[in-house]
Amino acid sequence: MADYAFPHDFVWGAATASYQIEGAVHEDGRGESVWDRFAHTPGKIFNGDTGDVAADHYHRYREDVALMRELGLKAYRFSVAWPRVLPQGEGPVNEAGLDFYDRLVDELLAADITPFLTLYHWDLPQVLQDSQGGWASRRIVDQFTRYAEVVARRLGDRVRYWTTFNEPRIFSWLGYIEGTHAPGLRDWPTGVQVAHHVMLAHGTAFRALRQILGADAQIGIVYALSPVEAISNDPAVLARQRLLDAQTNRWFLDPVLRGEYPEELLADPRWSGLRIEPGDLEIIRTPVDFVGANYYSRTLIGSASGDRADLSDTVILPDSEYTEMGWEIYPQGLYTTLMNLTERYAPKAIYVTENGAAFHDELAPDGRVHDPRRVAYLREHLRAAQRALADGAPLKGYFVWSLMDNFEWAHGYSKRFGILYVDYPTGRRYWKDSAYYYQSVIAANAVVED
Repeated sequence: MADYAFPHDFVWGAATASYQIEGAVHEDGRGESVWDRFAHTPGKIFNGDTGDVAADHYHRYREDVALMRELGLKAYRFSVAWPRVLPQGEGPVNEAGLDFYDRLVDELLAADITPFLTLYHWDLPQVLQDSQGGWASRRIVDQFTRYAEVVARRLGDRVRYWTTFNEPRIFSWLGYIEGTHAPGLRDWPTGVQVAHHVMLAHGTAFRALRQILGADAQIGIVYALSPVEAISNDPAVLARQRLLDAQTNRWFLDPVLRGEYPEELLADPRWSGLRIEPGDLEIIRTPVDFVGANYYSRTLIGSASGDRADLSDTVILPDSEYTEMGWEIYPQGLYTTLMNLTERYAPKAIYVTENGAAFHDELAPDGRVHDPRRVAYLREHLRAAQRALADGAPLKGYFVWSLMDNFEWAHGYSKRFGILYVDYPTGRRYWKDSAYYYQSVIAANAVVED
């Protein structure tokens, strides 16, 4: 057996998100999303970029599935666009929108690729933001649950793996507290309440999905996780480390997996206005079948660090290597994240649902993109994942972020995370060296030397 071999049933996948790759924002009855509105607001997105066309996956999905098959992918993690299915957020179902996901799922299954479906990767119908403040209204809980039911009834006969939310902390924080993501609000009390409504929506949707899909369906939730580490033993720094760990990792883990909010947050004045109704935490606590862990780097704090608990608010070390996003390359943090999940929550299963890096990629004359730093990134993070597996983490699969270059939110098209290079003017896909490397890993079911 190779030194870094994985279990025979380990799931090798790649991940994407609807607004980042689909395009076709005005086709087949799709409604406006908060990201459509935000991206078209001057000054919000680098270079004025939008997701109107993105990687044109809506028209190229067959070509993309063929590339997945060539890569050897065992699974594909994608998200459904709520405004494509329910353009008004509620009310009439847009059958043409559901038809697209029908075709995509059938294409995946024909290629022997398992669909991993995410219901919400941030593209809220704009009409719900306009009419009720989006997630700030408790009405959103029933609206999201109904949306989940619609999708489950159409695709549940073929899709076994379901995720309610992708990174609830990120869209709550950046969208409603910091304002750098859609819908662009800057209000602490609103953001804190938004987060609670998201957790409630997860709890109610989980129960609805279980009823529709049955006991055999695998239903989970995906988190953005980053170990918060300190470079000082100063008591003030260590106290902030505990608070930022609660804010970064436990804010959404604890309610779902333990039925409680972290004490550090409830004691923080910024959470003092949080409205929790009787029974809410019982609804939020759910016996998920798996936890998805999105890991990119650690958060390193010192005496001068801020309170964002964000990868952009971290101590910069002169001897460390950083990606184009300014994130430290720190594979050990993936091991730490997986072991922390295992030891604190004992989940039934864990998937690394996103892991990858943005680098400056250029198409070479030979029609390839030579990205040795991304190859090294993947190799070392896979080794960290394997170590966690060996030490008892119930790790069942790994999804690289991302299958292809895409619209990187507020950064527009300036950051490339894909293992497939997208030439945006033409839409053509090119293999990066990292794609060939990942193909070799899947074929060997082991970490291989590049």
